[in-house]
Amino acid sequence: QVQLVESGGGSVEAGGSLTLSCLASGNILPTDSLAWFRRPQGKEREAVAAIDVYGATDYLDSVKGRFTISTDSTKNTVFLHMNNLQPEDTAMYFCARRRFTSAPRGTPWPWWGQGTQVTVSS
Repeated sequence: QVQLVESGGGSVEAGGSLTLSCLASGNILPTDSLAWFRRPQGKEREAVAAIDVYGATDYLDSVKGRFTISTDSTKNTVFLHMNNLQPEDTAMYFCARRRFTSAPRGTPWPWWGQGTQVTVSS
């Protein structure tokens, strides 16, 4: 089993910055893929950013140039650096983890954190 614990959420004004962290423990591998998702209130969950073992990243179009996903050297912690936050970024943010796959599209993320709230005021 894998446990994920997010931290770093909070309330900021538009234009501000936050960095989310997600610490993993349990049956984790350094080759795992890592991701951040978010769910705005009343809306569906969406993928925000992902990173694989090779350091390849993928971002939601609306956050490109503002958000950066990164990991520590052990791959135990994944970060989401969020700059120039906007009210539409307000959501519950979740980290997720899965084993590396060469065919990532459609592959489920079996392990999830409990979420951390990000609120951006205008």
